[in-house]
Amino acid sequence: MDKTPPPFAPFEWMIAWRYLRARRAEGGVSVMTWISLIGITLAVFALIATLAVRSGFRAEFVSTILGANAHATVTSAGEIDPLGNVNRTIEDYEAMAKRVAEVPGVTRAAPLIRGQVLVTKGGQSSGAEVLGISEADLEALPGIAQADDFAGDLTRFGEGIALGSGVARQIGARVGDRIKVTSPNGLQTAMGTSPRVSSYEVVYIFTAGRWDIDRVRIYMPFAEAQSFFNREGVADELEVMVTDPEQIDSEVMPILRAAGEQAMIYTWRDYAGGFLRALDVEDNVMFVILSILVLIATMNIVSGLIMLVKNKGRDIGILRTIGLSEASVLRVFFICGAFTGIIGTALGVVLGCLFAIYIDPIFSFVNYVAGGGVWDPSIRGIYALPAELHLDDVLKAVGLSLGLSFFVTYFPARRAARMNPVEALRYE
Repeated sequence: MDKTPPPFAPFEWMIAWRYLRARRAEGGVSVMTWISLIGITLAVFALIATLAVRSGFRAEFVSTILGANAHATVTSAGEIDPLGNVNRTIEDYEAMAKRVAEVPGVTRAAPLIRGQVLVTKGGQSSGAEVLGISEADLEALPGIAQADDFAGDLTRFGEGIALGSGVARQIGARVGDRIKVTSPNGLQTAMGTSPRVSSYEVVYIFTAGRWDIDRVRIYMPFAEAQSFFNREGVADELEVMVTDPEQIDSEVMPILRAAGEQAMIYTWRDYAGGFLRALDVEDNVMFVILSILVLIATMNIVSGLIMLVKNKGRDIGILRTIGLSEASVLRVFFICGAFTGIIGTALGVVLGCLFAIYIDPIFSFVNYVAGGGVWDPSIRGIYALPAELHLDDVLKAVGLSLGLSFFVTYFPARRAARMNPVEALRYE
């Protein structure tokens, strides 16, 4: 008794390869194969490139937020004074900061002074937000102390102020210049409140990576900010940093208990969560749209295989007559379609990974061709288009493309396998 050949035997691969490289005059569909191959390649490339940019944009957005902002901010619920004003300052800020810093998972708790000012140099003015902070706490902010682009010496912070690059650009300030800082809530006089005006040397200019931070942020020594904003002996809030910012929600209650009954807290997710949720919705929609694009590309395999089956009807009849089983015929044509899907997917993965790796020169070239202005940081918040490759994103794209390729290939291959050899050879 003859032994049944195993699935995907060498002769099945040989027949499939002969059909794939057959010319149109020989009954092949090489043109349709190329169209299918190019379509799948471009679809997988687009999917991986989009997933990489999405991951990079979210990572860059979060890192720039966490690099220059508190993971959580503790404030006071406030007390109403006899004049009906709400006083939200924190009097025992040193003790509160010590208690919060002892909470497991908290790496730092620093008191802050916060105020709005007008900065002026020469004839140029700009609104800005001042944060009063100690030199040690400022050096612990990676987005400021380890900024990618900076000028000046942060060790001289006690002698002046630190400016965001956007503020410095707006008023034309450089390291060593003296600028005028004006606060509307200044000295209390018999005639009312008069603005407080002081002059400070610019000792450090930083680029935190976010346009909205660099455009308005100024850092001032904590004791000087207390005096400038009439906050002697108090702080406006506590800046809290934790080990794992992504899990900040689990730290909220322990921090609140340590801060005291009058404490309130809001986290970086509270003011950035809406944008991150919008990104998640956009990610899901884009994945669905690009998945449809991959499906359309794989459907070209069906067209090519249907034409191949029609052109190879005589061959199928002969193969069945000499003893080839339905399963073998099915596998031959399945290999034809699957091979196109595999090669197209592999090429798409290579192009997508190269795009993510070399996105900076690619983007620079596009910006040059377009004459500049392609990326507006005032709208998008960050200064460049980022991309970040993740293995799970690549595997997701590969799995989707191969899964669809194999799925759509099965049906025309089954049609070929079920072809009646007598009908196939009747008119030959």
